[in-house]
Amino acid sequence: MTDNASTPGPAEHQKIDTSVPHSARIWNYWLGGKDNYPVDEAAGDAYTDVFPGIVTIARSSRAFLARSIGYLVAEAGIRQFLDVGTGLPTANNTHEVAQRIAPETRIVYVDNDPMVLAHARALLYSTPEGKTAYIDANVLDTERILQGAAQTLDFSQPTALVLSNILGHVASYDEARSIVTGLMAALPSGSYLCVNDGSLGIDPVFEEAQSAYNKTGAIPYNLRTVAEITSFFDGLELLEPGVVSVPLWRPEEDSPAPVVIAEHGGVARKP
Repeated sequence: MTDNASTPGPAEHQKIDTSVPHSARIWNYWLGGKDNYPVDEAAGDAYTDVFPGIVTIARSSRAFLARSIGYLVAEAGIRQFLDVGTGLPTANNTHEVAQRIAPETRIVYVDNDPMVLAHARALLYSTPEGKTAYIDANVLDTERILQGAAQTLDFSQPTALVLSNILGHVASYDEARSIVTGLMAALPSGSYLCVNDGSLGIDPVFEEAQSAYNKTGAIPYNLRTVAEITSFFDGLELLEPGVVSVPLWRPEEDSPAPVVIAEHGGVARKP
């Protein structure tokens, strides 16, 4: 395990509740992980009964994350990542993809879910040359995030901010934009923003399933239009091909022909 940076003390949160389905555990279930409970499997199965395509969305989202991290390390030369809304560890976590290419890369994960916190030890494994740290903080608390991340990352150097399927958990669109703006303001020129989220106006069956899920008592997830997702990159230089359905973002040459799904994302550089 790496020599981890110290971070602010844990944010207040409740203990793990296994009686109510949880989005991180359901996502883990769709990805084929084992860190979930029967209540999560039941909710996940109920969702797929309405919209089987959610499994494709979950796995396509993860594949987009891996491709974008790979690009940022191998081609853009980024060696620092701030991954907010980490979720439960599965395959191809940010530090695994980044340090596979450049072992000296530093990664700070941010989440405030108690089950994710319980798996922090798994997230904190790093190469000897690099460093990986975990901050227990809410996505709304940008000051706490930046304060903790600064103990591991050098904010005078280009850094990539990763927000993968987390902004949909922020009910207010204006607040979600404010979070992005606040975090990117602390990063220097040459930094990058990577965002992907579920998109509105693409698949009505997906929207029906998500609406039903949001009424189950689980933490709601708000789909947003492609224009709204694109606006998170305002003031930045979007890389080609822009904000697109995630299978269409720089697909690997030997991959099957990509199809449009209701999950959009992109990567942009801070000038």
